[in-house]
Formats: sequence, C-alpha cells, structure tokens
Amino acid sequence: MLPTVARVLDLDVMRRGLPQVVAGAAALERPVRWVHVSELPDVAGVLRGGELVLSTGIALPEDRDGLARYVRELAEVGVAGLVIEFGRRYFDSLPRALVAAAERHGLPLVALRRELKFVAVTEAVHALVVNAQLEQLRVSEAVHQVFNELATEGAEPAEVVRQVARMAGAPVVLENLAHQVLAHDPAGRGEQELLENWEHRSRGVHPAGRTGYDPRSGWLVTTVGARGQDWGRLVLVDEPVPLPQDVPHPHAMLLERGAATLALNRLVVRDRESLERQTHRTLLSGILTHALTVSEVALRAQALGVPLEGRRLVGVVLRQRQGPLPAALEAQARLRDFTELAATAIRTSRLSALVGALDDEGVGLLVALGSQQDEHAALESFAAALRRLSAEAGRDGVEPVIAVGSSVGSVRDARRTLLEATQVADAALHDAPGGRAAYYRLPDVRLRGLLHLLRDDERLQTYVERELGPLLAYDAEHGGQLVQMLRIYLEQGRNKSAAADAAHLSRPSFYDRLHKVERILGIDLDQVESCLSLHVALLALDAVRR
Repeated sequence: MLPTVARVLDLDVMRRGLPQVVAGAAALERPVRWVHVSELPDVAGVLRGGELVLSTGIALPEDRDGLARYVRELAEVGVAGLVIEFGRRYFDSLPRALVAAAERHGLPLVALRRELKFVAVTEAVHALVVNAQLEQLRVSEAVHQVFNELATEGAEPAEVVRQVARMAGAPVVLENLAHQVLAHDPAGRGEQELLENWEHRSRGVHPAGRTGYDPRSGWLVTTVGARGQDWGRLVLVDEPVPLPQDVPHPHAMLLERGAATLALNRLVVRDRESLERQTHRTLLSGILTHALTVSEVALRAQALGVPLEGRRLVGVVLRQRQGPLPAALEAQARLRDFTELAATAIRTSRLSALVGALDDEGVGLLVALGSQQDEHAALESFAAALRRLSAEAGRDGVEPVIAVGSSVGSVRDARRTLLEATQVADAALHDAPGGRAAYYRLPDVRLRGLLHLLRDDERLQTYVERELGPLLAYDAEHGGQLVQMLRIYLEQGRNKSAAADAAHLSRPSFYDRLHKVERILGIDLDQVESCLSLHVALLALDAVRR
C-alpha cells in the first residue's frame, strides 16, 4: 500500500522537524501518492489528489475567508494533507481560521516547529511511493500466476477460496444469492465466529457496485457470475479500516480475480461433457428458450438419429434425491455421470430420445414414441433400466426421481411437456422416497415441493430478494420481526384481528407493524396480488433457508 500521512510523519527526516498535528487527526491514514512543494495560494488547480503539500505559508492569504478558501480547495481536490513550516511566515502557531477550516474539512494539517530541507522529505516519501508501486506489481504478478493455475486446473471453489484467504490473510466466504455459505476459509480464525448467524449479518452488507467496501462491517464484497448471470458473492471478512473516498481497497483486485476464477471454472465444468450430450442439450435448451425454430429442432434431431416428426413426444426430467453435496463442482461431475446413465437406459429400453442436462441438478429427456408403442410400458421399462444401471454403478444410496409430462403430438408442443415434467420433478423431490409408482405425474406437484427444489436456483433467490429484500435488511439492521408479522398476517388469511391474536399483540400495535411493512416494501397489503406474491416469496424463503 502507499504510505499514509501518519507513516510519513513517522519518518526520521520528518521527525527532525518536530511535526505537530493541529487539525484533521482523524484522517491521518490517508494514502500519500506524491509530495508537492508549493507556496502558491491557488495550488489546488495543479493538483490531482493524494498529494502531501509542503509549504512555509509565506504567500498564504491574510484574511479569514482567503485561508478558508485555500483549505476548501485543497480538500475538494483530495490532497492527503498540508504541512506548514514555522520560521518564514508563522512562528509559534498557525492562524485559527486555517486550523478551523482544516478541521471542518477533515484535512490533516501539520505544523513543523523546526526548519527542514523539503527536498529531503520529498526524496524519502517518493522512495516509499515507488517501493509501494513495485510491491503492488509484484503482488499483482503473484495473484495473476496463482489464479491462472487455478483456472487452468479447474480448481474446486473451496481451493479458490482458500487461496484468496491465504493471500489476503483474512477469512473469505463464498455465498449464493440467498446469503447461504457455499465455501469458506477462516484463515486461521474461529470458524464458528465467522459463520454464526451468517445470513442475518450478510443481508446487512450491501455496498454499491459489483465490488465494494462496507466501512461499517469491514467487509469487502464482489459479485460472482458470468455471461450476465450472477450466482453469488465472494466476501472478505476483516476488521474495518479507514479508507478515503475513491481509494480502492488493497485486496479488491485479489478478490475480483478470485471471483473471476470461480465464475470461469463453473462455466468450464458445465461444458465437460461428450459432444453428443452437448448437442442434445443444445436442442433441449433451444426448445425451452425458443432459441431454435420448430423446423430447426426437427431437422437437427433427425440428423442425430432422433426423429421427432410424426411421433408422440413425452418430456421426462430426472433428479437425484440425495443429501447436500460437499461442493457445487462435484455436483456437476455427478450430474454428467447421471446424464450418461440416462442415455444408456434409453438405449437399453430401445427408445429414441434427446438426453441432456437441463440445469445444475436435472437431466431432461424428450422421448419420441412410435404409433405402436405403449407410453406407460415404455416409461416403466426406462425407469427400471435406469434404477438397475444406477445400482450397478454403485449409486444405491441415490434414488433417481423420474418425472413425466403429458404427451404431445407435435414438436411445437414439446416445450410444454418438458416444462410440465420439470415442475413435477421439482415437487417430487419434496415427496418421501419409496412406495411410489415407477415415475411421477402432474398430480404430485405441490407449491411447497416446487419451491423446495428450486431453492438453489438464482432466479428464485432473486425473486425472494426483490420481494422481501428490503424487509429482511430492515430486520437484520434493527433486530425487528416484521417478516414474521407479515407471515402471520398472510397465514391468517389476511384477517388482521386473527393475526394480531396469533402474534400476541394488541390490534393497534400489530396494525402499526403492518403499516411499517407497507412503507418499507412500497406495497399495499389490501391488494390481493401483492399479498399472493409476498406469500409465495415467504414460502420460497423457507425453501432456500432449508
């Protein structure tokens, strides 16, 4: 880092001048970018900010307004401090107007009670500045080399986080958009202290920009994501340090490079699949997103040996019912294996289908059935083959969830059956394993089950933040329970009297809390659609927290 005003004052060459801080002592940690010697009363016009100005004061204005204007202009340009030497203009003290203006603008003002050679000061400080710049280059080169290797090797998120924490010498946490911890490294400090009540603390920290520093908490935060899709935040947790405005945090570049590596590795892992699976996935994605026309899908599928025209099409979505995985990238590896198992089960059942990963957790299939094929028999055969192959692959503890949409008669309706199967699969994960038919259909879909599966989906997390974020942040900052009051009100069917009783509050007190909820969220709780959106967001919040 660049030397601070306090560091400069502690130099031997400066101490010989018996420096005395007479104003702006709270800003002595400002970095000094350069030293500028000047006697001009309008010197601010030639400065860029970050300079330590040395002067004898011989040409400073004599009137109070002139001195105040001189200090104001220096503060506005962003100088690090002003040092005035006694002996030429001032002898025992500096003018009160000068001191008052410096204190008012938070500008460090230092009096040198003994004469110094200013050239010796500039040489000493400039040596520190140049050394700091060289050190920054060395650090930048080290960061570049480390994270290039991590990106090349496809390092796990935990390893990337560990390297950021090691180089910063402070705890680092990778969280998702729901403020849940995905990976962390306490950097030798207490793990419980770092993670305790994390969501509550994290919601209270929201610096501006993609990378920002929160001086209240001492957290440095950068957004993680690529291709316009943000999926988390990388947080450096440290003690608060005074940073002047527009001065970047010393670890900002390190944190941003770590976030870029995390985003890149996630994209790389997603693409580690066979060319056949990539092509199938592209077609399935084209159907779901309308990126491909009906004729393009039919033509490309035909070229892949999966004719869709003149067939009954059935959307199938597969999920893996299992406990939390240790890392997101490991989940991607297991998903690739699961996709290949599904493709093998299709071939074993002598069925024709597009098979590819739909997202981070599911495999999608578009099964094309001939006019003589029985739909139920074909799906049961596929389900049995998939479960048998899973067992043979040593995946006995992982029960595949097989969800099926309604069959359709044309490629134009393929998207509908795939979306229906996705909804069924999302809800089926919430159902108890075992004791069910070979696969799930639409009647199994329930809202809570759907939201439970979608809890890791960035879109759902964004929806929760958009609907409830300001209220959650208010509760986190003020220790309030407005979210709970809103939940009680909606669970009581918007009956305010019943809700007040359920909350064990007087009606006026409960009504007052509801009014505060409306003010914070900017909504009207008398509107049914607003309440419906909030109720869904609360259910989704429960899902992402589970």
